[in-house]
Amino acid sequence: MNVTQDLSFIALISNAHLIVQLIMALLLAISVISWTYIFKKLFDVRGARKQTVEFEKTFWAGGNLHALHASAGSNRANSGALARIFEAGMGEFIKGKQAAAASRDLEQGAVLDGARRAMRAAFQREMDALEAHLAFLASVGSVSPYIGLLGTVWGIMNAFRGLANVQQATLSAVAPGIAEALIATAIGLFAAIPAVVAYNRFSHDIDRLAIRFESFVEEFSNILQRQSR
Repeated sequence: MNVTQDLSFIALISNAHLIVQLIMALLLAISVISWTYIFKKLFDVRGARKQTVEFEKTFWAGGNLHALHASAGSNRANSGALARIFEAGMGEFIKGKQAAAASRDLEQGAVLDGARRAMRAAFQREMDALEAHLAFLASVGSVSPYIGLLGTVWGIMNAFRGLANVQQATLSAVAPGIAEALIATAIGLFAAIPAVVAYNRFSHDIDRLAIRFESFVEEFSNILQRQSR
């Protein structure tokens, strides 16, 4: 009489070796954290792009720079990355102009250099914030398949060791062990593939934002140079 073995996913996971189960649990935890960062980064990048477009429209509309600086400074948390870069540069330029008016020894070139350095520092802070958790997604994409493969190798080794206690080695005897071992690789790929896709997409979007930020820094520096004359 042939007994049909339960090869469902739940049965295979519950009957897997303890080491394989721990690897599966680790991969599932990594996948949950990865998806959390993916959704968070998705909203962050979309929000940064929207705020950048809105600030560029306001800036190039030709309004008063001092009024725009006051508006950006009063709502720094929600003003957007580009607005904070502008606020840092404009604030340093105003302080430099005041110092230059009080001291004849301070040249206008030094004032412009200070504003440019302030914008570069703000640019780096904004890029660090936008690039947060990207390294984790890259690590998940590159390491998860190997963690899953480790579980698969361990499971297959355990399945073949079990054949030592069987008088007749058949496919039905070793199939459950191999099947449960391959689930570890499948979970590893399930964790890795979305992380790789998300990392590549977010890296591309953040690079495009960085180009817009750098272009704005150069253009705004030219405006400040003209105003300092």
